[in-house]
Amino acid sequence: MLAMNAMTRILPAALLMAGLGGALLSSSVLAGATLLLAIGGMVVSFQKSLYRDGWEKPKELRLLHFAFWFFVLISAVSWVLEGFDYEGGKTLGTHARFILFWPLILILTRAAIGARVTFTAITLISVSVLAVFLVTIAARQGALHHVLNSRFGGGINPISFGNLALLGGMLTIVGSLFFYRDGRRLFAIPVFLFGLTAIVISMLSETRSNLVALPFLLLALIPLVGKRARIAGLVAIPILVAAAAITSDRMSSSLEGFLSDGKLDNGMEIRVAVWEEAWELFTEHPVMGAGLGGFSRHIQSQVAAGELPESFLECCTGHAHNDLLNTAATSGVIGVLSWALLLFIPFAVFGRNLFVTHVPTAHLAAAGVMVCTGYLLFGLTEATFNRSLFLTFYLLLVASIASAMFTELSRSYVRNRTRKVSATIITKNEEDHIADCLRSARLVADEIIVLDSGSTDRTVELARELADVVEVTDWPGFGIQKQRALEKATGEWVLSLDADERITPGLAREINHHLADPDADAYKLPWAVTIYGSRLDFGRSGRAPLRLFRREGVRFSDALVHERILIPAGRKVRTLRGRLTHYTHRDFGHSLEKSAKYAWLGSLEKHRKGKKTRTMIYPTLRGLLTFVQVYFIRFGFLDGAVGYLTAVTYAQVTFNKYAGLWTLERPSRDREP
Repeated sequence: MLAMNAMTRILPAALLMAGLGGALLSSSVLAGATLLLAIGGMVVSFQKSLYRDGWEKPKELRLLHFAFWFFVLISAVSWVLEGFDYEGGKTLGTHARFILFWPLILILTRAAIGARVTFTAITLISVSVLAVFLVTIAARQGALHHVLNSRFGGGINPISFGNLALLGGMLTIVGSLFFYRDGRRLFAIPVFLFGLTAIVISMLSETRSNLVALPFLLLALIPLVGKRARIAGLVAIPILVAAAAITSDRMSSSLEGFLSDGKLDNGMEIRVAVWEEAWELFTEHPVMGAGLGGFSRHIQSQVAAGELPESFLECCTGHAHNDLLNTAATSGVIGVLSWALLLFIPFAVFGRNLFVTHVPTAHLAAAGVMVCTGYLLFGLTEATFNRSLFLTFYLLLVASIASAMFTELSRSYVRNRTRKVSATIITKNEEDHIADCLRSARLVADEIIVLDSGSTDRTVELARELADVVEVTDWPGFGIQKQRALEKATGEWVLSLDADERITPGLAREINHHLADPDADAYKLPWAVTIYGSRLDFGRSGRAPLRLFRREGVRFSDALVHERILIPAGRKVRTLRGRLTHYTHRDFGHSLEKSAKYAWLGSLEKHRKGKKTRTMIYPTLRGLLTFVQVYFIRFGFLDGAVGYLTAVTYAQVTFNKYAGLWTLERPSRDREP
């Protein structure tokens, strides 16, 4: 058993190192390692071993998964609509590799691969760049000047080699900073030197997009250094970029030619012409594009018609040398959306963790941001996602960095709480929920206070077995009742829960960790709505209600429903990662009953505040907007059929609330003469 457990950890790590380290030596090594890792992930999925071990699947990983499969889906649709074109089929085959993202996440998470292994694998990219360079010099019998006076491509396309070598070198620099802060300073020094060497060698490719990307990749390092170093870095970046541009013969000659006669060099003129053709094709097919093979057919027809020179058949039939324009021409607006999501969803997921205090997480986040930034800028002059090497490299990098980042996050909550916490819960007829709610609250609370408003079931009896204070009162409304409970709390911090909510073990660890030395005055706890046997990660679960706060100076609003916690101005509020499980209703009948109740209370509350609805058009529009927000904008469709039902239910509640407000105004109007 021990040997088996060791293999489940060692083998994926070895494959990751082989895949990234061998990418620039042979694309087959990268593809093979990625495929083997994905097969392992499929086995993990079939065995459900991660879920049996209690893995709380991060919704951010689900969002990343959506970005990858949505891109493949749009490509498949474009290919079908163009009539199953052969060239388009080859492009789809390349894009289809993205469906391996989730199996990669599963195997890397199962192996518990963290920052150390991931950055070691990334370092091997730079090692391979140096190895390719040295082998090339040796093959030319030490003729270094021949290598330096030509575009160095390491045996592959100089653009591909230059871009990936630069990215690998910059990621290795991030790794060296991590190892330095992780206490492995002797290891950090050679890692830094490997990264720096890879960056220098990448510039020998004379790839202009490297010079465009370099300053932005350097900016991704800024959050990882101290405040003084940040200022120095901001000054140094333009100097470094200027030096790189001056020493680049290709860039220098291009700039000299442009400044002297206002003309671009031949390579850029060809690219501009290709971009114009791609734009023309997009304007003709704006919605779904001309199909994956449409751009190739367009170039061939333009050459046949004499509109373009025959040289375009050799350089430009496969793609438009620009990710955005190529996607627009072949897959239309929908394709552009899929391309944007493929880059910006990972950017947002990584960027959210860029400034966390946990060292491994912050460095992995910086690496992830760097990957997305690099591919965005490399895509200015190259269709990166149409090249198998570029695409597979992106797939494995994002999967490995994301998996490692969330593995490190789960390991980061290790401190014990030092602040006293009072949990407050208001109840009425909650015997199905109250015991589990109180047990979960005890994971983070020193004191539990329950205020009941006249339950006729066993709620009070069960609460007295588990809570410290239990009182029965009248029912003045949600806001006032929660304020009453707050006034009975004695802890420095207060956790305000509803009876149908649960603190998960992961969230409990995170709360106790933060309350060892709070970095905010209040915390929002993201919901994980759980209904009909499904945990919803999106839609209404996209909300993060304020639940945990420093007690001093805080009070509840007096609203009948949807009360608010009023935090004094100037206090800092943060959102935690862990999920607050929310069992909103028992069954669909209870859902209808509860929705009607909340809608009517909402109508009364708005009427009390003097709000008015003059026509039924407004309730209708608000209901539709709620559905769009919950189902589309908050990605509720990723929660499947239950997500759709939830979106419809909330839309109905919104409609009923404003329709109810409209009816409350009717009697007074009817009495008017």
